[in-house]
Amino acid sequence: MHGSPHIVSDVMTRTVASIGRRADFKEIVQLMEEWNVSALPVLEGEGRVVGVVSEADLLYKEEFRDADPDGSTQLRRFSDLAKAGAVTAEELMTSPALTVHVNATLAQAARIMARAKVKRLPVVDDTGRLEGVVSRGDLLKVFLRDDEEVAEEVRREVVSYLFPASFPPVRVRVKDGVVTLVGRVRDTSLVPVAARLVRAVEGVVDVQCELAGPARRPEQ
Repeated sequence: MHGSPHIVSDVMTRTVASIGRRADFKEIVQLMEEWNVSALPVLEGEGRVVGVVSEADLLYKEEFRDADPDGSTQLRRFSDLAKAGAVTAEELMTSPALTVHVNATLAQAARIMARAKVKRLPVVDDTGRLEGVVSRGDLLKVFLRDDEEVAEEVRREVVSYLFPASFPPVRVRVKDGVVTLVGRVRDTSLVPVAARLVRAVEGVVDVQCELAGPARRPEQ
């Protein structure tokens, strides 16, 4: 019933800074500063993403600069200590890289970010080649949709589907992304369904249902 949802390629940034396996520590820091990013994808071959170097990976060098870790610390934080001594992207990167497919929905990308607690993801095609980067801010762009555009989708995809025979027709109002449905419907059991479907429309901030059952006929 619903129109196709927005996908990652609709909102991602296509011009992306990246590095190769042999990029050195200082080059990585300079590139992050220049592009104002907190992580860089590591590429090989024809642009296939093999890892990601983040600010967190780089900070181990500063954390352990003047430390003299004891034996227990060395066992518990062996990988961190290894990164503290790393000088190339290949030694620093987290691999395999956490990525998202170019055709993934925005909801799928948001779930990956939330579970991994990351702010941005490399976007790849079917072969693992880098296509762009999507950030948390990119995923929020759907909330910039025009109110009338949202209203038209709600009328077309929800109201006309659930309440095609309502007379007068169910009215749809949208203000700052908040959708209000007003009118009378034959089957009030569909009201919760309508609210759920409207909430799934991209750009909807909240839903208010002012829908009632058929008007009672006056007694004879």
